[in-house]
Amino acid sequence: MTSYTAHIDTFARDNLPPSEEWPELIFTRPELQYPARVNCAVELLDRMVAAGHGERPALWAPVDGKPVFCTYRQLLVRANRIARALTEDLGLIPGNRVLLRGPNNPMMAACWLGIIKAGGIVVATMPLLRAKELTQIAVKSRCSLALCDGRLLEELELARPDCPDLKRVVAFNDDAPGALEALLENKPDTFNDVDTAVDDVAMIAFTSGTTGQPKGTLHFHRDVLAMCDAFPRSVLKPGPNDIFCGTPPLAFTFGLGGMLCFPLRFGASTVLIERLMPDTLMQAIRDFRATICFTAPTFWRLMAPLAADGGIGRLKKCVSAGEALPDATRQLWKRATGIEIIDGIGATEMIHIFISSPPETVRPGAIGKVVPGYRARIVDDAGNPLPPGAIGRLAVQGPTGCRYLADARQRQYVQDGWNLTGDAFSVDADGYFTYQARTDDMIISAGYNIAGPEVESALLQHPAVAECGVIGVPDDERGQIVKAFIVLREGVTPGEKLARDLQDFVKNAIAPYKYPRAIEFIDTLPRTETGKLQRFRLRQEGGK
Repeated sequence: MTSYTAHIDTFARDNLPPSEEWPELIFTRPELQYPARVNCAVELLDRMVAAGHGERPALWAPVDGKPVFCTYRQLLVRANRIARALTEDLGLIPGNRVLLRGPNNPMMAACWLGIIKAGGIVVATMPLLRAKELTQIAVKSRCSLALCDGRLLEELELARPDCPDLKRVVAFNDDAPGALEALLENKPDTFNDVDTAVDDVAMIAFTSGTTGQPKGTLHFHRDVLAMCDAFPRSVLKPGPNDIFCGTPPLAFTFGLGGMLCFPLRFGASTVLIERLMPDTLMQAIRDFRATICFTAPTFWRLMAPLAADGGIGRLKKCVSAGEALPDATRQLWKRATGIEIIDGIGATEMIHIFISSPPETVRPGAIGKVVPGYRARIVDDAGNPLPPGAIGRLAVQGPTGCRYLADARQRQYVQDGWNLTGDAFSVDADGYFTYQARTDDMIISAGYNIAGPEVESALLQHPAVAECGVIGVPDDERGQIVKAFIVLREGVTPGEKLARDLQDFVKNAIAPYKYPRAIEFIDTLPRTETGKLQRFRLRQEGGK
């Protein structure tokens, strides 16, 4: 740590990993060098109003079916009043953790900003989490206060008896007498923002649970700014007239960046809609005249025919992350719209995307190059760098990095100063990185290494397949065999003949030894709320 903390409650700082277990952090680029004292919410909001954006739209939302916006100045006033309510009425002191629970809407965004302006630490949670999961998060982060959308109180109230530190829960988007809106009445429009250190903790982000074991990751004020000044500045290149939209929740760092922080950092605006399906997202793009969209590969695939039929409005840039983007999906979307998807890989531990490429430099099959400000390499199990073309573990360094909250798994993620993301990759001689699989998802069958996502990409090219997930299952003869779980398109009948047809199709698309020797047709795939395929659940439930 380099700066004197503004936190009176030092729980988060006290539970950082030992400094020798941190990754090496890199701040060589001028845009990634920050002063010793900085409050990221002030930089994203107050500074933008001061720079002349006060009367420009900041947040859009549907009201009675029509697009309505609030300006940067209105958002600033709301965030300042929330900060006052937190400190004057709810007893928040700098460094307290505040559990924040709600779908994507303007009040959720204002609460996120208000908590940080007041020196609090945001612990945002996905709207669909149940009491057990909320309990784990609240207990581990020792939240004393929760701000919760009034429509989502039930599960949080079920969790409260097992959360000894959680003394108070306050609803928002609620007209009850004790709700947050009531506390905001008659509050002044201004707030004396807490003078936080650049390396004070601003948020604790919990991993989305693709492995079934979520972990709390600590991110500083400078980390929030660095995610805005890396990928979007170098790859996405938004401007003040852009309108962002998409599906990832604000509680997911992919969504926090794409749905709130990136737009604010560049004077743009963002559309916050609570529940979106492919058809309603496509309609929102048209209705709100969105120019940039963030969503997961599954949505891009399902939206392609909708885009071809109804047009894409003003949409110019499309970002995919959260899980591997199959090339079949990329090409399907491009044929329908003419737009090259910007693929990216990030991690909750790294806060956002660190490998990507702008549309004009995309290479088929590859995610892209290292985002300026980061560096990456492929290493073997001993941490030794591997040559171009070899498959190994992805190791990353940059201005952000993994710091788990009181978790022994820190030593697994960070080794020799490098963040090991748990992904198997290769890199070519030109510096393009190609995703293979999660390292624990690599299938070894009869001595062959088989990447599940490659098999999934091949299957998705078949016209009968809507979605699929591929895992390795135990086999006495081969060690493992490839098993595919397939969701068929509407009107397609499953059966042995179709299974054989799919197997032959894969054999003709990629190396024959990679074909799925077992196929199971299912109605839906298990996914996290952020859209990631939960292969561990496939292994638990059907990988026998």
